Amino acid sequence: MIRSTLAGLALAAASLVAAAQDGKPIEWVVGYAAGGGSDSVARATAETMSKSLGAPIVINNKPGAATNIAAEYAVRAKDVEHTLLTADFATLAANPFLFTKLSYDAEKNLKPVGLLARFPLVLVVGPQVPASNWKEFVAWAKAQPGGVNYGSAGVGSPHHLATELLREKAELKLTHVAYRGAAPAMQDVLGGQVPFMLVDTASGNQFVQAGKVKAIGVASAKRIASLPNVPTLMEQGLAGYEAYAWQGLTVPSGTPDATVARYAKALQEALASPAVKARFDALGVEGLPGSPADMASYVKAERERWGRLIKANNIRVD
Repeated sequence: MIRSTLAGLALAAASLVAAAQDGKPIEWVVGYAAGGGSDSVARATAETMSKSLGAPIVINNKPGAATNIAAEYAVRAKDVEHTLLTADFATLAANPFLFTKLSYDAEKNLKPVGLLARFPLVLVVGPQVPASNWKEFVAWAKAQPGGVNYGSAGVGSPHHLATELLREKAELKLTHVAYRGAAPAMQDVLGGQVPFMLVDTASGNQFVQAGKVKAIGVASAKRIASLPNVPTLMEQGLAGYEAYAWQGLTVPSGTPDATVARYAKALQEALASPAVKARFDALGVEGLPGSPADMASYVKAERERWGRLIKANNIRVD
């Protein structure tokens, strides 16, 4: 009886692995429009992963509702063994606190495969702001009688929440102006409609490097390769301030562990490949290699950190 049970389990495990290796197309769901930073990260990674997996990976862009549309679609997938989802700062850390009711539970309905990348955030100001470093920026902001407006990619976006954390730490009077994405917010910083924003490197580097906006400092723990001459905000006196936009790869919770392990292996191989590293460098993003357990720990810490901020400031989307 024991032998037959073990044989049955072995056969079942083998069939699960075979199902993940059947060459059937894999659907990778991305909650942002084609052409943006998140889409570019997914496509660069998928191209290399597909070679390891021996199956094509098809990107399915489902933008809207702060990634909730994409997440709901993925968790309801019937073919869980051939469904991947880019789950990010919003999906995993912020949305559970921003929305009164969600149709899915990110902790229960998604399994981590591994972190993908993080987008460093840069504090940039328009040409009309008379500041070139953090000390000058704080002095200017505190001198404005009514406070200062700032732009973001939307309510609850990492750009928004990172600026709220900045406001808390620096004791500044700031008013949030939400846009539908980082690109339109950046355009209004360029045009002078809003004086500053924290922008991700994928959306802002080209304007910094062209001299169209001034980079006051980066919100990373150390300087970033794409802007080596821009000091961190911590270097300039904002102690303990660190924030990123980040994303990871997940699968629906019903996905067998053997399939998760295979996807995780392919992901790590992709993140280590020269082609993916070069593409990430061009985008100004940092690859984040690590196991599913590493991702789970990272997400837990981020959820606790940003959940506190969201609740303390009563930030809501609905």
